[in-house]
Amino acid sequence: MPVGPSWPEAAALVLLALVLLVTLCRHLWALRWSLSRDRASALPLPKGSMGWPFFGETLHWLLQGSRFHSSRRERYGNVFKTHLLGRPVVRVTGAENIRKILLGEHTLVSTQWPQSTQIILGSHTLLSSTGDLHRQRRKGIKARDMLHKFMEKAIQEKLQRNSPEDHSDALDFIMDSAKEHGKEFTMQELKESAIELIFAAFFTTASASTSLILLLLKHPSVIEKIRQELMSHELYPQSECCPAGPCLDTLTIQSRDREKPLSHPMAKDIHKDQSQPPAPVEEDSLQPSALLEPTVPRSNPCPGPQLPTPPGQSCHCSADISLEKLSRLRYLDCVIKEVLRVLPPVSGGYRTALQTFELDGYQIPKGWSVMYSIRDTHETAAVYQSPPSSFDPDRFGAGRPEAAGRFHYIPFGGGARSCIGKELAQAILKLLAIELVSTARWELATPGYPTMQTVPIVHPVDDGLQLYFHPLQPSQGHKA
Repeated sequence: MPVGPSWPEAAALVLLALVLLVTLCRHLWALRWSLSRDRASALPLPKGSMGWPFFGETLHWLLQGSRFHSSRRERYGNVFKTHLLGRPVVRVTGAENIRKILLGEHTLVSTQWPQSTQIILGSHTLLSSTGDLHRQRRKGIKARDMLHKFMEKAIQEKLQRNSPEDHSDALDFIMDSAKEHGKEFTMQELKESAIELIFAAFFTTASASTSLILLLLKHPSVIEKIRQELMSHELYPQSECCPAGPCLDTLTIQSRDREKPLSHPMAKDIHKDQSQPPAPVEEDSLQPSALLEPTVPRSNPCPGPQLPTPPGQSCHCSADISLEKLSRLRYLDCVIKEVLRVLPPVSGGYRTALQTFELDGYQIPKGWSVMYSIRDTHETAAVYQSPPSSFDPDRFGAGRPEAAGRFHYIPFGGGARSCIGKELAQAILKLLAIELVSTARWELATPGYPTMQTVPIVHPVDDGLQLYFHPLQPSQGHKA
């Protein structure tokens, strides 16, 4: 009588069958996407792996974080395919490749954002609008510098007014831009536009502010150069008769017993009495004059009398800062650019291919997602003379090749969907840097620097960026 296989043999057979089944499924999965290539194009699909059936490489992406993209870029090159969050994706790095994508808006590609982003912002925002709707609505977000505490009430009041009034806030621009094209925004569309301001504007500007404070803390020599430039332009208090800078409120509060350091997780509440309007992460550039008054006061001085003038010394206090004066601060401009290069608030963008097109010798099939990387492009640009990993504001100085060109440096994107608030964002960061350098010295309140997370925007993990801020005397600031 024949005897059946023993249980170890049976278990081995079952395991072998499972391995063969999984291997077959993965092969069929890869074949499925290989057959999705556009047969009208002789170009091959980009190199890469589509991962496991249905899951793709999503689990690898979640576990590896930013290392996922860098490891595959090293293996496959600047253009590679993968499968993330249920969709085939082509990941793109490099100035020339990104140039083609960003300038191909509405022709080669169309904007696409993850479902989570669309749920948060809504379906009527500028970020997710496409085609004619996107072109019509760009002018409607000119004044993204004001938010409304009582949003619906403010909207209702504006809708019910009888006589036209001058533009006074962002909602006026939004509603007027729709009327220019014979349309009216619904209440839902207006509210979603305001939500977009909060999501895309405040948090990205707060992220960049956090990065600025962190990188300046790591490079005190840069702080000293900024001070020297402010002194040369008479924008730094150098006399003891001047007030010791503006009222620093939350920014320079230091617990006297050093038990409660200022927690700075997202650079929010930096200056409650002097909060600047946030800058959006959205499309196209704005001239500063569109959002800021010709003269921007640095801050209101602290109440109380000024210090007496020292014997034999004239009282010379720094003047108000205007946009024209800000534009003269060349080194500070380089510092802000370098901060945004090293830690761009947004790591990249998403598009959908409207038609099959060529990129770096590969075909990008119609309907596939395209994800371009801002951070990887900044880290790998061959144009930089000093190592891209170093913090070197001088790389943007006149006469350096880094200062020329467009798409190797794209913290605000480019093309039809470049950030419309980039001028405002840079002005805010410059003003923050001036206030900090002129009025305070800061140090870590923790044993080490926090780890920076890059998703969904750059921010410190765990307890944030905790600092002690110490106010400076005007005559001692340059010695600190």
